[in-house]
Amino acid sequence: MVRRKIWLLILLCGCVVSFAEDKPAENPAERWEKTIRQFEQWDSKNTFPSDAVLFVGSSSIRMWPTAECFGEFAVINRGFGGSQISEVNYFAGRIVLCYKPKVIVFYAGDNDVAAGKNAGRVFDDYKKFVKLVHDKLRETRIIYVGIKPSGSRWSLWPVMNEANMMIKDFSDKESRLFYFDSAAPLLDAGGKPNPAFFLKDQLHLNGTGYGVWTKKIRPIIKEALTAATKKR
Repeated sequence: MVRRKIWLLILLCGCVVSFAEDKPAENPAERWEKTIRQFEQWDSKNTFPSDAVLFVGSSSIRMWPTAECFGEFAVINRGFGGSQISEVNYFAGRIVLCYKPKVIVFYAGDNDVAAGKNAGRVFDDYKKFVKLVHDKLRETRIIYVGIKPSGSRWSLWPVMNEANMMIKDFSDKESRLFYFDSAAPLLDAGGKPNPAFFLKDQLHLNGTGYGVWTKKIRPIIKEALTAATKKR
């Protein structure tokens, strides 16, 4: 009788674990609808450039002063802090495809790993993003900004770097895709994140950090724009 009760308890515990694992992720619509509507309200009152360079992704995009840093390009910024790749995918029709950009500069994956997603999941979600774009905008070039190393998430860097390498390899095989190594310029001589490039939270870049990124990625954007223009 005691053994039977133990087995029942094990089975019940197994059910609890199973239910926990199957719990659906937070609904992107509930989390971000207000933010996305703010973008749409702005668009309804203002004109946005055609054939633009669209910056989209999480807080590293939102906090990047792209209009100031890239004044020579027609720039749109649709970063929303805390977002993951799957959430950008969810709203792609409203914050990406509607602008028909020539080039997309994409940063997300940082929060994905922090939320517990492995490198394979980050890679799969990025591939879904690429498909969403190229199914509708065949000649649009996409630049993936590699997940950055940071002091506050340094313990997660092995997973982040693994995801980066998967995406870099994928990008190297497709002429419409580009990869920007965001990590190397931010590391010190010892191979760790240089605090001089980060805010006090040691997660987000400061002005100096963005200055480094801007200088390094500008030639890649120019190359992507040239390639996209030749195909049109």
